Amino acid sequence: MNTQLTKLKNNVIEELKKIAGSANILTEYEDRYCYAYDATAIGEELYLPDVVILPENKYQISEILKIANENSIPIITRGAGTNLVGGCVPLKGGIILHTSKMNKIINIDKNNLQCTAEPGVIVEKLQQEAEKQGLFYPPDPASLKVSTVGGSIAQSSGGPRGFKYGTTKDYVLALEAVLADGTIIKTGGKTIKNVTGYNLNQLITGSEGTLAIITEATLRLIPDPEERQVLLACFDSIDQAVKAVTGIISAKITPSTLDIMDKNTMQTIEKFHKTGLPTDMDAVLVLEVDGFKESVGVQAEQVAGICREFGAENIRTSRNRQEADEIWFARRSAFGAVARLSPNVLTEDAVVPRNKIPDMVRNIRRIADKYNLTVCIMGHIGDGNIHPNFSLDLRNKDEAKRFEKAVEELFDAALSLGGTLSGEHGIGFSKSAFMHKALDKKNLELMKSIKNVFDPKGILNPDKVFERR
Repeated sequence: MNTQLTKLKNNVIEELKKIAGSANILTEYEDRYCYAYDATAIGEELYLPDVVILPENKYQISEILKIANENSIPIITRGAGTNLVGGCVPLKGGIILHTSKMNKIINIDKNNLQCTAEPGVIVEKLQQEAEKQGLFYPPDPASLKVSTVGGSIAQSSGGPRGFKYGTTKDYVLALEAVLADGTIIKTGGKTIKNVTGYNLNQLITGSEGTLAIITEATLRLIPDPEERQVLLACFDSIDQAVKAVTGIISAKITPSTLDIMDKNTMQTIEKFHKTGLPTDMDAVLVLEVDGFKESVGVQAEQVAGICREFGAENIRTSRNRQEADEIWFARRSAFGAVARLSPNVLTEDAVVPRNKIPDMVRNIRRIADKYNLTVCIMGHIGDGNIHPNFSLDLRNKDEAKRFEKAVEELFDAALSLGGTLSGEHGIGFSKSAFMHKALDKKNLELMKSIKNVFDPKGILNPDKVFERR
């Protein structure tokens, strides 16, 4: 545990104040305390940063990094702190760079279907501004009302629309970033096609702040669909729901979202928010179809018909935007509702091939029963991304130990079914110990070599992605 006082030398603090201004430097214990955590439940351990800096531009970040690199001070970049794998936790103290003041949408280019934004821009705000121009930014992390552009790129965030539209990585055209030594670089470009050399865009996207610090992003936009319609279909079993999804895809229909919730999730949501979910059914699908107005109604009818063929009951179809929002409110309430069951909620995001989802769900339930843990299962069934949300109290040492064993078995189950550790949350430090199970030795060696090229002193978000040293 870090001490109350900062470990940085006074002359370093004074240099940082000259760069960013005293008002943007937080050194008091009370100010730094909240930055010891992100949205990840990590127990009672306190990882306190030595200083928190709120930079206002890339030049300040560049100068800060020069000082940090020279003095081997860890740097952890932070957006909204909605990370679920401990990605923003300052495990070795050091400097937190909080990008909330770099929150400008620089431009929205309607002719070229793209926009440029600073890292502190809220994802939902970007979507809203794009919609005013008749455009659409599809990536939709569950925390989009607070999550930032920079954070979503660093984690390569996903969301319900990933099945049809892809995830954040599919919309990054260009990046401006600062390297560990303070060098400002630009990757990618403003063209859709670009195979000029190695794709450094994609390398930085999803690197969790371990390779560079993003200061600006140019993102691809698409035309906003004319119409959207949401359906909620209830099933007696997860197996039926999966078969219905396969039937929909086989019929050459591509819903914009294909999400699933199990009985425990629905019962938990209804306990705290009365949304009309069927608590006696084993699973519910939340599906959204979009496109031209003339086609959406036809798609919705076809989807409903296929769901009925596979045993769906009580199919609810939105008739307007309000009803669609009500269905999505129920789905997006899931994590918050589960969080009210116990002091802590820990969510995983293993991915398996879509046809293996019933097997994975059975494994999750078996593991939860084995270790006497409460679990609510939801996820993006269209791309096989399952989110088991475990509700527990990490102050209970026995329960915390049981959870650790359960998670290891959960990842083993996912890997045995041809899946992997993460679909959208990333690795952070909470999954780093399992990387050797998902990737072979050579893969890990190559990744570490890349890290060393970008960050020879290892100051950028240390002890993330790879096992702690």
